[in-house]
Amino acid sequence: MFALCPKKAVINDLNDELISVYRIIRDNPKELIEELKKFKNEKDFFYRVRELDRDKEAYSKLPDIYKAARLIYLNKTCFNGLYRVNSAGEFNTPFANNKNPNIVNAPTIMAIKAYFSENEILIRQGDFAKAVEDAEKGDLVYFDPPYDPVSNSSAFTGYNEGGFDKEEQIRLRDLCLDLTKKGVKVVLSNSSTPFIREAYSASVFNIKTVKAKRFVNSKADRRGDVDEVLITNYRFPLSKQGVNNANDDEPK
Repeated sequence: MFALCPKKAVINDLNDELISVYRIIRDNPKELIEELKKFKNEKDFFYRVRELDRDKEAYSKLPDIYKAARLIYLNKTCFNGLYRVNSAGEFNTPFANNKNPNIVNAPTIMAIKAYFSENEILIRQGDFAKAVEDAEKGDLVYFDPPYDPVSNSSAFTGYNEGGFDKEEQIRLRDLCLDLTKKGVKVVLSNSSTPFIREAYSASVFNIKTVKAKRFVNSKADRRGDVDEVLITNYRFPLSKQGVNNANDDEPK
């Protein structure tokens, strides 16, 4: 969205804390900036802040601005900026020990505030199917779900408590088929796994292999460019850079 800057758009995520950050930036950006200035790039401080969500009752009583600042702070100072929660929904990425993390990025916060104020951007929080119930013919929907794991050891879907398993992937696929019938244009990104390729093998879908950079892996030789798929339900021209057509379906 920020790359395209449409004048009218809907954004949605199941993660209520992430969506709260967008709403705080829209409604109280200056207060958020001031709150962020109180956070320290120190290991002990980081873990004290990280542990706050272990006490659910106490955490629920914290001000929304503080919780938004906390999420940004943890993201800026944790290992590789990796947002990850455990099965209880508790943030569990370790401290990164970065020298100069950009914790208080006031220009970006104010730029997002300006964009939200000058355009018709609806911010939703909830299930992906609910978010697009009112999508109409001619609309464009982009889905960026937790990716299908490329191996058993790389199964990371920890953006939300409960994860995103293969049943959820199929539910998303079925929703894409329903949207296609309504005349809604769909774009979806995911891992280039046999499961995903089979799930989207119907003739209404086009599958393109794209290269994406990945920086999070326990093994250094597995970082860098990896294959992903970009799936559409309409003919979608792509630049040749980063696109491999060798094993892809022909555009419909």
